[in-house]
Amino acid sequence: MSASESKAPSEVRPRPYAPVAGVSVRDLLAANAAATLISTPPREPEAGQQRAEPAERHREAA
Repeated sequence: MSASESKAPSEVRPRPYAPVAGVSVRDLLAANAAATLISTPPREPEAGQQRAEPAERHREAA
């Protein structure tokens, strides 16, 4: 036996990153989609369209 063959079973090489346990790819994709929806500002209304109801500018305090 050579020296490298006798060392291999006893020596454990460290991994370059820690494995993430318990998080599925589906959960990661869903979290990414939710974050995108939350962080995207609402669209501006198109110039040719008007609202069905005019928005009130001021509300009285309760």
